[in-house]
Amino acid sequence: MTDDNLRRVTVERTGTGHFTATNARGGTIAFGTTGEDEFTPVELLLAAIGGCTAADVDVATGRHAEPTRFTLTVTGDKISDEQGNRMTDLAVTFSVAFPDGEGGDRARAILPRAVKTSHDRLCTVSRTIEAGTPVTVTVADA
Repeated sequence: MTDDNLRRVTVERTGTGHFTATNARGGTIAFGTTGEDEFTPVELLLAAIGGCTAADVDVATGRHAEPTRFTLTVTGDKISDEQGNRMTDLAVTFSVAFPDGEGGDRARAILPRAVKTSHDRLCTVSRTIEAGTPVTVTVADA
C-alpha cells in the first residue's frame, strides 16, 4: 500500500470514557462513551456513512444548483447476539430540495442517480461496510 492510499487516525484517551481522534492533517474530533454530549463511536460510524454519501451527492447536484435544504438521516439498530455487538438495518434517508428554475430542475433530476451511484460505487465508508472488510487488531510493544 502506498502513502497515497494509506489513511490514518490516531485515537487518544483523554479521560475515563473520553477520547480524541486526530487525523494526519491535525484535525480533531472528541467522542466518548459516557452519554454526555459527545458522539459515541457508533454515532461516529453513522455520521461517517452519512457524511461520505452526502459529500458525493453534494458534488453531483451542487454543480447545477445550491440546495435550499440538504439533510440526511442515518439510522440503524444496535444489537447483541451470537455474533457479538453490531449494527443492523442501516438506512440513509435524504431530504433535499432545490430552488425553482433550470438549475434546480437539473439537480432534482440527477438526485436519485447521484444517491444510487454514491451507494453502489463511490462512498468508501458504506462500500467498506457492505463488503465486510476484515479488521486486524494488535497490541504494540510498550
